[in-house]
Amino acid sequence: MMRQLTCVCCNAHYAPGETLWCPKCGFDDGILDVEFDIPAATWLLNATTLASRGLNHWRYRELLPLQKETRPSPEHIGWTPMIEAPRLAQALGIGRLRLKDDTRSASASFKDRASSVGVTLALEAGATDIACASTGNAASSLAHCAAAAGLRANIFVSERIPDGKLAQLLAYGARVFKVQGSYDQAWRLCMKACDAFGWYNRNCAINPYLVEGKKTGGLEIAEQCVSDPPDWVSASVGDGCSIAGIWKGLRQMNEVGFTNGRPKMLGVQAVGVAPIAKAFNGAPFKPGADGVTYADSIDCPVPRNWRKALNAVRESNGIYVTPNDEEIRAAVRETGRLTGCFAEPAAAAAIAGIATARRNGILGPKDSVVAVISGNGLKDIAGARSAIGEPNVVPPEFGEIERIVEKDRQP
Repeated sequence: MMRQLTCVCCNAHYAPGETLWCPKCGFDDGILDVEFDIPAATWLLNATTLASRGLNHWRYRELLPLQKETRPSPEHIGWTPMIEAPRLAQALGIGRLRLKDDTRSASASFKDRASSVGVTLALEAGATDIACASTGNAASSLAHCAAAAGLRANIFVSERIPDGKLAQLLAYGARVFKVQGSYDQAWRLCMKACDAFGWYNRNCAINPYLVEGKKTGGLEIAEQCVSDPPDWVSASVGDGCSIAGIWKGLRQMNEVGFTNGRPKMLGVQAVGVAPIAKAFNGAPFKPGADGVTYADSIDCPVPRNWRKALNAVRESNGIYVTPNDEEIRAAVRETGRLTGCFAEPAAAAAIAGIATARRNGILGPKDSVVAVISGNGLKDIAGARSAIGEPNVVPPEFGEIERIVEKDRQP
């Protein structure tokens, strides 16, 4: 039920399938947004019809960029659980906290939503190869979805990719190009390779249809919380695609009449790499001007989808916050200890952002928040270990066990 594509920079319109970016603005600025026939979708997306559909992200087909005859893979992606987290809510000083736990997804990250859509569109186009550049999670999710569908995945990553994510890529049989340089350099190499070899381009920042996969995170949050919607949805921000997609899903569930409210978006960038947050607060947008963060999945100093990320938070009447790396490390520890959810650093940033927002008076003691936990901590063991400490190394003697237990009892 796609209607048209619209450039977020100049507002030019294009037909679906006509182009991946606005030729007037170029691929650095001409990011397109997919517009849907909302009145037509309203007839079909309601509680009655959704109750009869499978519990996966294809249940929102009318709001996904698929051809009518396309039969997407039945593989289970989406409909990840919504976890109540009362002890963490109490520690953060807010009224209610729910975790949208996408660590349970097929490759253990939120990015499966976009990759599954990309692979389906590549199959529609008759492609044999698909490619992306990534800080890690988009790469591993694409490698997984491509392997399941029988496509060749070509992955461009920077040399800083964590070992857990690299192992996933190789296990799924992807052809991996580990670029001796930055993520931006890997991205530009990927763009050239797609053009030279005719590979289907899965990069969300340039392929507008991929953000529609990420949108299913927001569609699900709206449906799962329909009887008690949150005041805020907290999400970490790197390239900007995920928060843009989540907000679009929340907004569209309101537009089709499924929900009444629209939560505010709490965008979270690490203070060391925060070009979108700075632009939101009035500074000129300066990609590449920041430093680094240990939260590798949001270590994105040149965010390609920054306009959509800005627009999403502004439209929702939300705000951006910027916790530091130590606060993100604390969030890794506290999320695991108080909820049993093992979040990678970039995912835990959504929790660190809640703590920052509460401390700054943005959130109140009665506010209800959903935090998107976008990736599993097993993907970045080194990052987790730097946050959670070391085990007690002991000889095989019970006396040493007693000593440690007694020490822990002391106030």
